[in-house]
Amino acid sequence: MPDVLTTHSEAETTAAGRHLAGTLTAGTTVTLIGDLGAGKTAFVRGLAEGLGLPPENVSSPTFTLVQEYRGPVTLHHADLYRISSVEADDLGLEELATEKAIVAIEWAEKLPRPVPGAIVVRFEDLGGDDRRITIERPA
Repeated sequence: MPDVLTTHSEAETTAAGRHLAGTLTAGTTVTLIGDLGAGKTAFVRGLAEGLGLPPENVSSPTFTLVQEYRGPVTLHHADLYRISSVEADDLGLEELATEKAIVAIEWAEKLPRPVPGAIVVRFEDLGGDDRRITIERPA
C-alpha cells in the first residue's frame, strides 16, 4: 500500500523528503515523477537535509544532469528533464547507488525501464502550493 500525503507549502514538501530520508539506507534509489514545478527538487532538498547534507546546496541539476552531494552518505541527484530515454539509459544511474550512496532521479519517467527495487515518489499539483505525494516502496 503506498503512502499518500498532501502538502500545502514548499516547506511541507521539503519536510516530506526529510522524513523519507530517515527511512533510507545506502544503496537505495528514489525515483521522482511529476510535472514541472510539482515539488520534486524541494523534496530532494529534504532528502539531503535528512541525510545530514546542506539543503541549500541542492538545486535542479538540469544542465549538469547529475549533482553529487557528499556527507555521511553521498546523495547523487539526477535530473532527466532535458534528455531522451536513450540518453538516460547511457548515464549508468543504477551503478551510482552503492553501499555509501543514495540516488534521487527527477523525471524518472524518462528512464527506458523502472529501476529495480527503487522507491517511486509521484507528485500531483493540486493547485496553488498544494501537492499530493504518493510514495511507493518495493514489495
